[in-house]
Amino acid sequence: MSKKRLLIALLTFLSLMTVPFAVQATTITACTFDKDTYHQGETGYITVTINNDKENKIRVTGLSATIEYYYTDENPYKGIFETNATLPSEIQPGNSSTFYIPFSLPTNIASGYTKVYVKAVTELWNPPAENWFASEHLTYQPLLYIESPYKEQLEEQVTINEQLEDQLEEQQTINEQLEGQLEEQLATNKNVTNMMYLFGATTIVFAAVTVFLFIVNRRVRVFTQPIA
Repeated sequence: MSKKRLLIALLTFLSLMTVPFAVQATTITACTFDKDTYHQGETGYITVTINNDKENKIRVTGLSATIEYYYTDENPYKGIFETNATLPSEIQPGNSSTFYIPFSLPTNIASGYTKVYVKAVTELWNPPAENWFASEHLTYQPLLYIESPYKEQLEEQVTINEQLEDQLEEQQTINEQLEGQLEEQLATNKNVTNMMYLFGATTIVFAAVTVFLFIVNRRVRVFTQPIA
C-alpha cells in the first residue's frame, strides 16, 4: 500500500514538472488608457505591455478587455473588446511587446469609475517537446473614468457665478467711493452753510453797529448845537 502511495506521489510530481515552464510565463507590466477622462459615446484604446521573463519564447494567443458598467437607467451591461493585433504573436525571451485594445462607450453610459478586466492568454514554447504549452491567464484591472455630462454645465455656471461676484464686488467698491464722495460733499456743504451763517451774522452785527453809531452820532450833534 505504501509503494502504491509512493508511486502516485511520484507520478504527481512528474506531472507537475511538465507544467512549471508554462506558469507565469508572461507579465503585464503596463496597462493604461489613451487619456484620463472619457465622455459618453466616446471611443478610446487600452495600451497593454506584455513582458516575457522566461528562458524560452512565448506567444500571445488572446488579449481582451471586459468593461462592466451601467446605463443611466441603472441597467447593467458588459462589453468585451478584443485587441486589434494579429494573434498569435510571439515574444522572444527578455523582450516585451505592446498591444492595443480599442473600445467604444455607449451614449447613455452612467458616469463615474468602473473597473476594466484585461486578460492575456499566452503559451510557452517547450524546445524538448517542440510544442507549445498553455500558461495561466494573466489579468490587469485599470480604472476607467467617465465624466458626467453635467460637469461642463456646472463649470460654466460656476464661472458665471464668479463673474457675477466680481461685478458685485466692483459695484460695491463704486458704491463705497460714491458714499465717500457724498460724505465729502456734505461736509463741504456744511462748511459753506456755516460760513454763510457766520457771514450773515457778521453782516447783521455790522449793520446793527452801524445803525447804533449813526444814532449816537446824531444825538451827539443835537447836544452839541449852540443855543440861539
